[in-house]
Amino acid sequence: MTLRTARRSSLVDQVIDQLRSEIAAGVWPVGGKIPPEPVLSETLGVGRNTVREAVRALTHAGLLDSRQGDGTYVRATSELSSAVRRRLETAELIEILEVRRGLEVEAARLAAARRTSADIAAISVALAERNAAWAAGDYAVFVEADLTFHTAVVEATHNQVLTDLYRDFSAALRASIGAAGTLLEHTDVPHGPIAAAIEAGDAEAATAATHACLDQILASTAPKSATGPNPAT
Repeated sequence: MTLRTARRSSLVDQVIDQLRSEIAAGVWPVGGKIPPEPVLSETLGVGRNTVREAVRALTHAGLLDSRQGDGTYVRATSELSSAVRRRLETAELIEILEVRRGLEVEAARLAAARRTSADIAAISVALAERNAAWAAGDYAVFVEADLTFHTAVVEATHNQVLTDLYRDFSAALRASIGAAGTLLEHTDVPHGPIAAAIEAGDAEAATAATHACLDQILASTAPKSATGPNPAT
């Protein structure tokens, strides 16, 4: 852990900032438990009341979730992430997918123009892992691999705001990918054309391929017709 020793002035604010930094950096991942109050107090060199106030403030902000008798867990990586999660908890699947399409189509366009050799390699690895998970029939792994692929595309935009927003959206995306799969026959929507267009630097083709992919996923949320299976993600 890389927490700094807090100074006497504005101790609570300093501890809040340091805890927030650790959460944002992923030292304590979403869903994970933060160290108990005595450990934080000793590590930071502040009183337990100071730690308690800081944790209470971050709980109120939606970053932490204090569970009586169990401990305190990370709920979100930022106030924005917390707000996004709260909003999406009550959203319809079709609404989530429509927003997902907007984010990923724009990401593909930017990625095709800005990708580096490292980005291309990351996208390629993610695509291979996605395809392998599908071939193995491991749907839980496939959902994570699919999201990893799309995240690699977003990261290739080198737009930090878009990347942060997409990461905040990730929990709802996991749900949307999984829900789409449970509604349909398991026919994969190939993602190779997206990767190929980005590697070629063809923004128009990358946009079209991503749009087609998400259109198919959106179509999958409609009731299944008698004409045959719809594609999953």
